[in-house]
Amino acid sequence: MDAINIKVYPEDKAQLKAIKSVFKAFKIKFEVEKETSYDPAFVERVLLAKEEIKKGKGVKIATKDLWK
Repeated sequence: MDAINIKVYPEDKAQLKAIKSVFKAFKIKFEVEKETSYDPAFVERVLLAKEEIKKGKGVKIATKDLWK
């Protein structure tokens, strides 16, 4: 069977434990992944780019010209 993604937002560890128990009871394989934040180097580049735009260093392209 194909894998599907389901996001669950338990309020505490007890709820997470209960959810895991339900999956185990139905013999459903599952993985728990913790959400990760953005890579700090990427965030730094985005913030730097925003500052450069504020200083006038950038190029504006009209929406109609995007695919030319």
